[in-house]
Amino acid sequence: MIIVLQRVRSARVEVAGKITGEIGTGLLLLVGIEKGDGSVEMKYLAEKVLNLRVFPDAHQKMNRSVKEIGGAILTVSQFTLSGDIRKGRRPDFTKAARPDLAEPLYHDLNRRLAEEIEVHTGIFGAMMDVYLLNDGPVTLILEKRPDTENPTIKRCV
Repeated sequence: MIIVLQRVRSARVEVAGKITGEIGTGLLLLVGIEKGDGSVEMKYLAEKVLNLRVFPDAHQKMNRSVKEIGGAILTVSQFTLSGDIRKGRRPDFTKAARPDLAEPLYHDLNRRLAEEIEVHTGIFGAMMDVYLLNDGPVTLILEKRPDTENPTIKRCV
């Protein structure tokens, strides 16, 4: 499972011109689910997202979580995160989970997050327009591979 996390001042997602999810200050999550992903990966990343200290404290140090600031989360399913572009010029999406397996896991992630914080979503599998106002910008890539002890957490700019 791959999540691209962006700290935002605001974000919204539209499907066919209709807003399906919108937040103020919080996190925008682009969520890619891969073959073999399951509840272990989902639970790990949900906990990581909820508790990551990526918001500034009184001294402008990243020391507060989205829960601590009373923020919200907007999730958008994005199978293209699993695209492999090492060969050729067209992405290979064979690592992406089939929609019938990915969609329930995406909804489980949203339910788990919503146990602790306000969550809005796009529509799984739909063509979406995503609008965001980055804060920072702060962008992190979180990955949890099936059957691995050590997940990969990367920082990007």
